[in-house]
Amino acid sequence: MRRTSGTQGDSVTLSQEGLPDWLEPVARAAETVAPRQLSRFLPPEDGGGRQSAVLVLFGDGARGPELLLMERATSLRSHAGQPSFPGGALDPEDGDPQGDGPLRAALREAEEETGLDPTGVQLFSALPKLYIPVSGFVVTPVLGWWRVPSPVDVVDPNETARVFTVPVADLTHPDNRATTVHPSGFQGPAFLVESALVWGFTAGVIDRLLHFSGWERPWDRNKRVPLDWGS
Repeated sequence: MRRTSGTQGDSVTLSQEGLPDWLEPVARAAETVAPRQLSRFLPPEDGGGRQSAVLVLFGDGARGPELLLMERATSLRSHAGQPSFPGGALDPEDGDPQGDGPLRAALREAEEETGLDPTGVQLFSALPKLYIPVSGFVVTPVLGWWRVPSPVDVVDPNETARVFTVPVADLTHPDNRATTVHPSGFQGPAFLVESALVWGFTAGVIDRLLHFSGWERPWDRNKRVPLDWGS
C-alpha cells in the first residue's frame, strides 16, 4: 500500500503527510511493529478466516488526543454489549483484501455505524492482519487521523448502543487499567473508561499501540476485573 497520498477519486490510500506531531509516535510504531508483537493470534497459514477491518481513529479532543469507540447492542449474537472500534467484514465492493479493501471497509463500516463523514478522515497506516479465533475474523486495524471532525452518533440501535470518544490520557491512567480473565482462562488487558469495560481484541490493540508509541504508563498488572464489571 502506498503511503504518499490520501483519498484520490475512487482510490483509497495511506498518507502520513501533515499529521500532527503528537501522532508521529503512533505512525512510527505502526510502520515497524511485527505481527507477533501485537498478538499471538495470527491469521491461519491456509488463508482461512473472514476478512474484516476496524478503524482506529485518533482525534484531537478538548482534553487532547482521543480515540473513537462504540458499544455494540446487547441484542447482537456476537460481541453483544462490548465496546469496540467501528468496523466489520469486507464486502465484495470493498475490493482486494490484500490491497485497499480493508481501508475501504474500515471507512464504510465507520460511516454506517457512527455516521462519521469519511471525507474528514486521513488514513495514515495499517497494522498487520490479526486473528480472532472465536469468530474466525482476520482483522486489519486501519489507523486514521480525524482531520476534520464530524458529528457521530448511533445510526442503527439494533447494532450499536452508543458511540463515544475516550481521551488517550484516560486510557494511559494507571487507575483505569486492569487485566480481565475470560471464563476460558485467557487473560488480557482491559480499560475502565467512560463507564465501560474495554477488553478483548479492542483492548489488545490499544494496549500495544500505547506501548510501542511510548505512551504507556506503569500500571498494576495484578489488578483483575470481571467481564461483568459495571453491570
